[in-house]
Amino acid sequence: MPDGPPTPAELMLQIASARAMTVADYMAAANAHYYATRDPLGAAGDFTTAPEISQMFGEMVGVWIADLWLRAGKPAFRYIELGPGRGTLALDALRAMARFGAMPQGIHLIETSPALRAAQAARIPAAVHHADIADLPADVAPIIVANEFFDALPIHQYVRTAKGWRERVVVRDQDTLAAAAGDTPAAEAVPPALRHQPVGTIVETAPAAAAIMQGCAFRLSRHGGALLAIDYGYSGPAAGDTLQAVKAHRFADPFAQPGEADLTAHVDFAALAFAARNAGALVAGPVGQGDWLRRLGIDARLTALAAAAPDRADELTGQRDRLVEPAAMGDLFKVMAIHASGWPRPEGFAEPGDSA
Repeated sequence: MPDGPPTPAELMLQIASARAMTVADYMAAANAHYYATRDPLGAAGDFTTAPEISQMFGEMVGVWIADLWLRAGKPAFRYIELGPGRGTLALDALRAMARFGAMPQGIHLIETSPALRAAQAARIPAAVHHADIADLPADVAPIIVANEFFDALPIHQYVRTAKGWRERVVVRDQDTLAAAAGDTPAAEAVPPALRHQPVGTIVETAPAAAAIMQGCAFRLSRHGGALLAIDYGYSGPAAGDTLQAVKAHRFADPFAQPGEADLTAHVDFAALAFAARNAGALVAGPVGQGDWLRRLGIDARLTALAAAAPDRADELTGQRDRLVEPAAMGDLFKVMAIHASGWPRPEGFAEPGDSA
């Protein structure tokens, strides 16, 4: 068999085979090709993430880590990032952490894309790359950052038909791909709270995301530390089709060009929290990204940056607004922290029982 992910043409042939391909299998294969063959970020790419919008985002992550580390008693720790893009967030966070003396014993990046690994190595030469969380060292507390990581993991979709729940599969009609209801009953795969829905309802689950979250939480339970997850999503259970494709900074048909667009789905933070708690970790949040950044001090940082570069004040304010305001990323993007029971509650979240 050839090495590497399937090409778009090979993926089309797989879908044309006798065995139906689930939406999850399709998403995994398409994204494997997509990320293996390009740097998707920036104006010349397909999308832009928060760290690429402003240095303030990564700096707030660094402040969050430094604050947690100080209140935990300055323990030895490793900085770990899942899906670190070009390494921009890590670079900004590590710079902010260094101002407080929070120096990790190692920098570890979970990345499979050759193009992005090269960009990360150029920014952070000391970083060690891994393909899977199972390869990470397990001797000191990890502090893990996952920004726009869980949304790209494959999801299963189930649709309520006149005959009951069925998993959605990707089918080919000549040169066109589409999702359709499969033949196998799938009611047991649908969360009980969502099973009594009208015909046509779509429900999504993300077992791959839950498994990774649980694996990280087990590490926190054993060694201490924390995980910060930032993504667009919701607190389930909830029904709806959230699978989407982005190409050239515009929404596209997820089935039009397999492997040539970024496929993502909204993250169910309640499901991630459930997986983390089952592994013995504690959960804070989720809260809106805008509220979290304000609590960490992004407005004070904006004032300092604008004072140092008055000619960039409007530009910097625009960056802040894009990250914080509800009409931009402030509400759609959520922030959740997972932490070991022996570590302090992370900053940026309302205390248990608060309405905020």
